[in-house]
Amino acid sequence: MVNRHRGEISATLDGREWTLCLTLGALAELEDAFGAQDLAVLLKRFSTSALSAADILKIVAAGLRGGGNQVTPGEIAQMRAEGGITGFARIVGELLSATFGDSNLEQTGSNR
Repeated sequence: MVNRHRGEISATLDGREWTLCLTLGALAELEDAFGAQDLAVLLKRFSTSALSAADILKIVAAGLRGGGNQVTPGEIAQMRAEGGITGFARIVGELLSATFGDSNLEQTGSNR
């Protein structure tokens, strides 16, 4: 069972329920992937920039690994979400909200 207070969310990918969480390690992975020097820069990047499919893949991958799932990037790239890319965007929005809080995303200009 997921615990939103710990930043966990549940998402259905390929018809299976997964737990995703942006742990400290997952956030460090994303800082490196996006060339962000700190969490504030990472949060601003997520809040003010449109996300590409590659960005969404990186965030979902980090969330899956942070949730304790042993999946490869190739496996993640082949996964399907209900609603297609819109479903993946919803998952990313929910994951970022659980991690950073809605008010932090709104303060930096997010439309989520």
